[in-house]
Amino acid sequence: MPSRFPAESSASGADPARDALRPASTRLGGDDSAVAALPLDLDSHLHFRPRTLLLTRQSLVEGEQAWPLAAGMALRLSDHAGVGTLELLDANGRLAVWRFTLGAQNQAVRLVEAFQRTVAQLDGTQGPAGDTPERTCAQCHAPLPPDSDACPACAPEAAQPPPSTWVLLRLWRFARPYRWSLLAGFALTLASTAAALVPPYLTIPLMDRVLIPFQNGERIDTGLVLALLGGLLGSALLAWGLGWARTWLLALVSERISSDLRTATFDHLLRLSLDYFGSKRTGDLIARIGSETDRISVFLSLHALDFVTDVLMIGMTAVILFSINPWLALVTLLPLPFIGWLIHLVRDRLRTGFEKIDRVWGEVTNVLADTIPGIRVVKAFAQEGREARRFRQANEHNLAVNDRLNKTWSLFTPTVTLLTEFGLLVVWAFGIWLVSQNEITVGVLTAFIAYIGRFYGRLDSMSRIVSVTQKAASGAKRIFDILDHVSNVPEPAQPVPLPRVEGGLRMEGVSFRYGSRTVIRDLNLEIHPGEMIGLVGHSGSGKSTLVNLLCRFYDVSEGAIRVDGIDIRRVGVADFRRHIGLVLQEPFLFFDTIAENIAYGKPGATRTEIVAAARAAHAHEFILRLPQGYDSLVGERGQGLSGGERQRISIARALLIDPRILILDEATSSVDTETEKEIQKALDNLVQGRTTIAIAHRLSTLRKADRLVVMDRGEVVEIGPHDELMALRGAYWRLYEAQARKEQEAAALLDNDATPEDDDA
Repeated sequence: MPSRFPAESSASGADPARDALRPASTRLGGDDSAVAALPLDLDSHLHFRPRTLLLTRQSLVEGEQAWPLAAGMALRLSDHAGVGTLELLDANGRLAVWRFTLGAQNQAVRLVEAFQRTVAQLDGTQGPAGDTPERTCAQCHAPLPPDSDACPACAPEAAQPPPSTWVLLRLWRFARPYRWSLLAGFALTLASTAAALVPPYLTIPLMDRVLIPFQNGERIDTGLVLALLGGLLGSALLAWGLGWARTWLLALVSERISSDLRTATFDHLLRLSLDYFGSKRTGDLIARIGSETDRISVFLSLHALDFVTDVLMIGMTAVILFSINPWLALVTLLPLPFIGWLIHLVRDRLRTGFEKIDRVWGEVTNVLADTIPGIRVVKAFAQEGREARRFRQANEHNLAVNDRLNKTWSLFTPTVTLLTEFGLLVVWAFGIWLVSQNEITVGVLTAFIAYIGRFYGRLDSMSRIVSVTQKAASGAKRIFDILDHVSNVPEPAQPVPLPRVEGGLRMEGVSFRYGSRTVIRDLNLEIHPGEMIGLVGHSGSGKSTLVNLLCRFYDVSEGAIRVDGIDIRRVGVADFRRHIGLVLQEPFLFFDTIAENIAYGKPGATRTEIVAAARAAHAHEFILRLPQGYDSLVGERGQGLSGGERQRISIARALLIDPRILILDEATSSVDTETEKEIQKALDNLVQGRTTIAIAHRLSTLRKADRLVVMDRGEVVEIGPHDELMALRGAYWRLYEAQARKEQEAAALLDNDATPEDDDA
């Protein structure tokens, strides 16, 4: 995956003019002893590649390259999306950058602290290491900058600058495949613009050689008139034909560019890890991929074309004007500096305004994305009025932001028009004076006025394009915000194939943290092939997080998870997940047929395979009772089915891919007892011969597990079969007894509620 940083490299970021990179072996001698080390595991493309960054008393060393330390150097540490970044800087800029997963965060902090002490000694501002206590962040213990109390590692990202128009140049990446079509379109634009400039020039002989002589009593030269009129008609038809071809060709290209942009953005979005989606609103992402790409398409097909045409028209018209009369042409250009100043003044306001409009429109879309899928909850709690108010507030906020921007825009456009009218008035006055002095003819002045009409018209059009350009730039920035985001679950540089998986899992010193909050601490666990493990513990103990790590939805911060002895980070993400079957507490079904939902993990499955999976999941009978059987539509998110039916379809979906590793995340917690029995029968078929990891709300459902793993605050506190753990009377026993008491209390409450009815009977 291409990096966002233009000069980043694990070892090539240094400028040879600033420091000569020498073999490390030539420097690690004498007093150049090691001070600190950092294990690196990511290369510049975020592929796994283990190596070590070494800090000595004189240099930073990685492999065969080194960066001699000097006064004024800085080592900046930050992390984003689960990836740590270490940058070496001097007064001239960045020398090198290294990337690593957050498992090495503590070593990175210690390396930075040691680096600052070493460089301080070179500056002469500090004595031997350790004389002066280091200022560190109270939250993550990273070193603080000397001139700030803000932590570079955990402080929130600074507000992003408003989008620059230059971001539109990045669209060349998508336009490059169509460069020859764009070149042809430019040639057609040039030709059509030239054809459109012919008619005003023909007005000179029409005035000076036909109309004015006729007013003075001379006869009209019919042949000349027909030739000039034919020239006017021919140039108009030629301009029309060239303009049509240009517009059609560039519209096709722009639609393909925006289609490629949408596809690339969605493909990249699918490859991002779950933490990205956890921090984004669905409506905002839909708005970016939908409306923003559509806005860019309109800009490319219409406004960018108009802008190029305007520039060519203004440039070619200026050349013609100067060739006719330089002094009159200079007068024509008088309004240009004022219009340029206005455009510069308004552009900054438009730039920030349109970005704010995009964010506010995202709020409107978010309300829709929340309310429509959750309409059953809205109606169940009679909250239609509340959701209507939410939408009205978001819509009114959108209206207010647009009104503020329109105040600026409504003043700008008439002002440009006024300046062009003023310029036309000056040209008329100066032109009449030149005619009175016999410097030019009436025909020349007429042609000049015709050209000026086109010149000022295009100038006015260019000023209006400022608005749509800033809109497109804002949309492009929001699109590239997605494309620039790097997944914190990277693909390995050289993936190890997994042709056959036995299902053995081993977790070695696994730790994981969300931001600065540690969720799992130094967890060690081995699961044998074909073994069924039950994960139990209080809410928030780390069970679901461990499942997410096993599925590689996130990567561990420390330690490793191995499947059949292979670190799962060395295996392609899709290749690894192909061997995992996941049954969730709330199964998600797509708006499609039941057959397509069952075959989602195996699109090429035959109907026989689908029916066999449904039979094993105890879903075949209720499917046949539906109007179209396996071809019945399940509705949005499976709303046409009951919870138990959706769960059994989810189990059939997992059965069809025949996974070696099965993960059951509270698969029966949201259904009634009778439905749970049906689902349990399906699960019994599903777990046979597979390594199974089950999380269950009802501890009684895990009695069939070979071992139970009890978790508390991210740590494993007990492991063993149900009977052994009950005999220990420890954490599991307390959980089991507490749940049994709750069930007894609930049963007693139901009995008390039923007593009056029995008496009446």
